[in-house]
Amino acid sequence: MQIIDSQIHLWTGEQAPPHHWRAPFRMEDALRDMDAAGVDSAVNCPAIWDADANAYAVEAARQYPSRFATLGWFDLSVPRPDDFVDGFVAQPGMLGLRFVLVMPDQQRLLADGALEWLWTAADRLGLPVGLMVHPALYAELSRIAARHPRMRLLIDHLGVGPFTKLPEAGELVEALLPLARLPNVAVKASGVPSMANDDYPFASTHPLLRRTFDAFGPERMFWGTDYTRMRCSWRECVTMFTEELSWLQGEDLEWVMGRGVREWIGWR
Repeated sequence: MQIIDSQIHLWTGEQAPPHHWRAPFRMEDALRDMDAAGVDSAVNCPAIWDADANAYAVEAARQYPSRFATLGWFDLSVPRPDDFVDGFVAQPGMLGLRFVLVMPDQQRLLADGALEWLWTAADRLGLPVGLMVHPALYAELSRIAARHPRMRLLIDHLGVGPFTKLPEAGELVEALLPLARLPNVAVKASGVPSMANDDYPFASTHPLLRRTFDAFGPERMFWGTDYTRMRCSWRECVTMFTEELSWLQGEDLEWVMGRGVREWIGWR
């Protein structure tokens, strides 16, 4: 079984948000820790707090094309030419895009239709687009996904932010589940230990995972970590899924642990 982490961040600068416990986190750091944890590959979402992270992501994917692929970002407030996305994803290892749209100005961009050019480009190119979106925008996101069926959306962290724990986390997951009716929307089951009120194996979160699995199915729920903010080991993030969820077995486990995200982003 190939194990692919659906979300990590690589960056070279010394700064990071306080909830990310280490800085920097370079490709060599990731490879060492991945090997120790039994993780074959990882989808790098370049750190939005580091202006050089996209360029570093391209270099990491160029050097280790079987270990790292990238969902890159750029400033959405800056006007772009029609072919900008084409050139952006032509970079080595750049298989798609990923954006955080949770602050009020970012939410307005989505709600006001200012990003229609982006969705149109992603649909035309058949791109995966990762998103962290405020739940108030799920209805609009549902309409966007329906209009652009070739664009493949990935929602970060079961739709739960880094500081939210149960029971509030459960309410956010419930708000996300109706999006499962759209075949071009998937979810990353990443960052889950941070939602827990208990220690490994974080049993308090297991019902959330089962609810998400039942809604999205094994082919649209992707294991991941957001490793640099986890307070447990990478290996524990793996075994939480591979050894502690009795209902996740066989081919379903294979899809969740790597095959699904590989297919979704087109990582050949």
